[in-house]
Amino acid sequence: MTMSTVICIGMAGSGKTTFMQRLNSHLRTKKTPPYVINLDPAVLKIPYGANIDIRDSIKYKKVMENYQLGPNGAIVTSLNLFSTKIDQVIKLVEKKKEKYNHCIIDTPGQIECFVWSASGAIITESFASTFPTVIAYIVDTPRNTSPTTFMSNMLYACSILYKTKLPMIVVFNKNDVTNADFAKDWMTDFESFQRAVRDDQELNGDLGMGSGYMSSLINSMSLMLEEFYSQLDMVSVSSFTGEGFDDFLTAVDNKVDEYEEYYKAERERILKAKEEKEKLRKDKSINGLMKDLGLNDKKDGNESDASAEVISDIEAGDGDGLVDRDEDEGVEREYTFPGEERTQGEITEKDTPGLQKRYQEALESVAKTASSETAENIARHLK
Repeated sequence: MTMSTVICIGMAGSGKTTFMQRLNSHLRTKKTPPYVINLDPAVLKIPYGANIDIRDSIKYKKVMENYQLGPNGAIVTSLNLFSTKIDQVIKLVEKKKEKYNHCIIDTPGQIECFVWSASGAIITESFASTFPTVIAYIVDTPRNTSPTTFMSNMLYACSILYKTKLPMIVVFNKNDVTNADFAKDWMTDFESFQRAVRDDQELNGDLGMGSGYMSSLINSMSLMLEEFYSQLDMVSVSSFTGEGFDDFLTAVDNKVDEYEEYYKAERERILKAKEEKEKLRKDKSINGLMKDLGLNDKKDGNESDASAEVISDIEAGDGDGLVDRDEDEGVEREYTFPGEERTQGEITEKDTPGLQKRYQEALESVAKTASSETAENIARHLK
């Protein structure tokens, strides 16, 4: 069976980490333990054993101090640093794909730090390009009994679906506190949602909807989202009692089949289009340079690509990669950034100037290589 990846995303307080704990426990009781990755650098303690933990690589508080950032800026920067080695993380997970059926990923509570950041897109795309990947959008059910709040959450889920272009499961969590049947009705029956909007307006007046404009907007949005709802699988779970997790795993299997049938082909088409667009851009740049230098009619047919290879901040070698760590709480843990003088691979004050220096050296090297190859190209055309 192919390993599938589940990326857990949700608003702060929706219960993502508790959901991860229960999902991990549920899969272990079925004798199919998952491969677990934690991508929240700011969490103090996680209630599950992680195979790869971003905190082994990045010291969140040090990032705040070194770069003089606030909490959210430090989370984004930590994810940026981690994403520079995502190829090594993917290689690690690939090595384990025969052993595990599921890879589950916990993301930061500040949802925008992951979903809308460049590093979040890099991490998501890297997994989606290698494994069948499903987004689990965790919703705090008790907080969504208001039609206004519910609609806001669904619009956010819609934006994430079209941003990631991956199969999505909407998971209504905390079902033990508030039953999520009302949400199922609202998503499948437009008239039921309209009644809830009217009832909320009558009960709370302007305090509930803000104004008549809000009521009209929400009704219009609910009509627009009918097509969006049809693309979703919706399950209700309780991370506290474990209710609904079999339904969730069934939904994951369905979405994996959907990924293989529809999303994979679409992603390959998009990647191919991007490659062709980039090739055209490079050809146009070279042709423009040749035209500016008056060398257009002196080509000998032996053109070479003048672009330089991307250079990592650390040169590849035997010691460049992720290394195994001693077992912790029964879970095999693995480092992400090795370093001779680094404690648990963390980014420290001592590392920061060196990191900046390596970036500068890499940039200069790229410029020098590109310049050299362009000069060779021009010389070849002059012959």
